[in-house]
Amino acid sequence: MDKKQSRLRRSRKTRAKIAELKVVRLLVHRTNCHIYAQIIDASGGAVLASASTVEPEVRKDLPKGGNKDAAALVGKRIAEKAKIAGVETVAFDRSGFHYHGRVKALAEAARENGLKF
Repeated sequence: MDKKQSRLRRSRKTRAKIAELKVVRLLVHRTNCHIYAQIIDASGGAVLASASTVEPEVRKDLPKGGNKDAAALVGKRIAEKAKIAGVETVAFDRSGFHYHGRVKALAEAARENGLKF
């Protein structure tokens, strides 16, 4: 089993549990150059809010999108957008990525800015 298959196996288990609980989820996806976050409703059919390092507002603040500073900024932005959308509590869906580095920085920044999970 390669790295991608292992990650996808981990993500299937997490998503199955979140779907069973029927709660709003904070989805995180990362690539080498960027990090993305979305708030998806309980049915899984609609994106309520999204933030990423490819947004023009983020790009002008940070030269690189693939570091912890960029992830923390995306975490702050997604928490602010979630408040606007009326979302207070979410389930954290890390898409099978290990809770370390950029994923951890995004999660901690979202918590510091008022998102509960």
